[in-house]
Amino acid sequence: MASLRRFPLWSWLWVGLGAIYFLLPLYATFDFSLRASRGVLGPAAYRNVLADPQFIRSFSFSLEMAALTILTSLLIIVPTAYWVHLRLPRLRPVVEFITLLPFVIPPIVLVFGLIRIYSRPPLVLTRTPATTNILLVAGYMVIALPYMYRAVDIGLRSIDIRTLTEAAQSLGASTFTILWRVILPNLRASVLSGALLTLAMVVGELTLAQYLARPAFGPYMALLGQNRAYEPAALAIMSFAMTWAAMGGIQLLTRGRAGQAQIGGGR
Repeated sequence: MASLRRFPLWSWLWVGLGAIYFLLPLYATFDFSLRASRGVLGPAAYRNVLADPQFIRSFSFSLEMAALTILTSLLIIVPTAYWVHLRLPRLRPVVEFITLLPFVIPPIVLVFGLIRIYSRPPLVLTRTPATTNILLVAGYMVIALPYMYRAVDIGLRSIDIRTLTEAAQSLGASTFTILWRVILPNLRASVLSGALLTLAMVVGELTLAQYLARPAFGPYMALLGQNRAYEPAALAIMSFAMTWAAMGGIQLLTRGRAGQAQIGGGR
């Protein structure tokens, strides 16, 4: 009984320490971002950022690259993870090891490797902006692979894919139909979590976009930080707010859906 009484106290203590550690730097950044006008607290830095045409262009470009990265990653990872879980469980450690390799390969090594291989025949992808964007998305997919694969893998482990697959096959469903109408609806929460992590990674990524000379949001933030003082702080607060807004959207979209196995996306 005494231990039960002490548990909430220690819990609140650690929550309070974590909140201080997390919120105090955020508050300091927010306070600094409001001091662009001397002697006056105001949103001048935010107005300057929003009025900059390069902000809209770079952020829109990064969102477009993030959407392409998420879509392409799902097209590759979901069928692969599903097949490994269903038919090749012995290869799961090998696949998991491969998906962890981006953690040990620095982005600078990755981007120089991509440039060296794909800037010469037979496959030249650095001569036009469109083909360079393809190369950029490919690099983003490699960096996001651990996050997206882990999210999909956890989702597949939480459902009985063998039973769902056999039930769908007994109804005459093809493999594509099973993936699209049975597996993917049950992975909605996991897919959205992986998509959020990928979005945050792509929006803040610097090395790939900078060395491939693409107008992404990461290089824009780095350039702004070299020439301005208050606007980078405003950008950091805005990025944080957008990330939390995306997390709130995921919570709303996935509320009440955890652990519900569905066929055809609903009952």
